[in-house]
Amino acid sequence: MSTETGNARIEARDITMRFGGLTALSDVCISVPPKSIVGLVGPNGAGKSTLFGVLSGLLTPTSGTVLMDGADVTRTTPQSRAARGMARTFQHPELFLSLTVREHVVLADRIRHARSRIWSDLFTGRGFARSSSAEDQRVDALVDALNLGAIRDRAVGDLPLGSCRLVEVARALAVEPSVMLLDEPSSGLDVRETEELANVMEAVVHDHGVSLLFVEHDVELVLRICDTVHVLDFGAKIAEGTPAEIRSDPSVRAAYLGEEIDDSVALREAAADIDQEAIA
Repeated sequence: MSTETGNARIEARDITMRFGGLTALSDVCISVPPKSIVGLVGPNGAGKSTLFGVLSGLLTPTSGTVLMDGADVTRTTPQSRAARGMARTFQHPELFLSLTVREHVVLADRIRHARSRIWSDLFTGRGFARSSSAEDQRVDALVDALNLGAIRDRAVGDLPLGSCRLVEVARALAVEPSVMLLDEPSSGLDVRETEELANVMEAVVHDHGVSLLFVEHDVELVLRICDTVHVLDFGAKIAEGTPAEIRSDPSVRAAYLGEEIDDSVALREAAADIDQEAIA
């Protein structure tokens, strides 16, 4: 099944990536439409991290094209793509441990509105006191929308991993992106935290109009919230479709389990197998 193009927020066309004699990606196509949630899954070594690197600008593909809203960004920097509306989170949260939840969102809001004296804000703390009523309204609305109000003034270094994930999402939303790339967002989370994350991800799309593309090891989460799922194996895309289509796709079962299994247990056994392997 081929990816539909058109007005995609971000799109990869025929991406091939070679490292010396190793082909990490081979003619991969993927598209993220506006206001959609797209999942990317696959076994260890499937090429998911490499594709994320190409899409975010950390890697330049050997061949192929990356587009954002129809514009060719294949050879542009991550900073340039951020200016066009891309935000990204990482598998391990990249946060300032001494800053509070609210200060993280303030800093991102000021970067978006070209008001940040970043070194003063970060290292003296005085900059955070100089806020406008408009900034306060934007920041507090975002903090509350992600259910972070009760911990807004706590340093993130004192927070559990689940809360740190939400802080990353709030900070990314503060720059008003059109598309967000999330790298293993549920990694390390318990069942309650994963449920909260899923609700937030759906709200990001429905309430903020942002498209999401995420790499994820939790297949149950992917099949629950995604509009479209892409499956990679050995650097090639082997399947694309709705969660229902992916659930019953024999090539997906073969990639994860190496055998055909009954529909009634496909999802449960595939999810268990992937969790055990902890794919990257």
